[in-house]
Amino acid sequence: MNPEIIGYIAAILTTAAYVPQTLKVLRHKHTQSLSLGMYSMITTGIALWFVYGVMLESPSLMLANGITFVLAFIILVMKLRHG
Repeated sequence: MNPEIIGYIAAILTTAAYVPQTLKVLRHKHTQSLSLGMYSMITTGIALWFVYGVMLESPSLMLANGITFVLAFIILVMKLRHG
């Protein structure tokens, strides 16, 4: 089995996991129960995974972490605005 297929499956699952939380935060603007420290670290970590994917020229890493970064960054910005 091609490792990129496993990467794409993982990408779909981990990226999709951020969609409900992002939509909820955008709809309700309620972020008090979210940890600023956690979202700061996870957003930075996701950005670094994206860079790693670029360095490895791995489409699955770049795609998953590019999209997940945007979702996590939206949550982080909303936490900073409405936290």
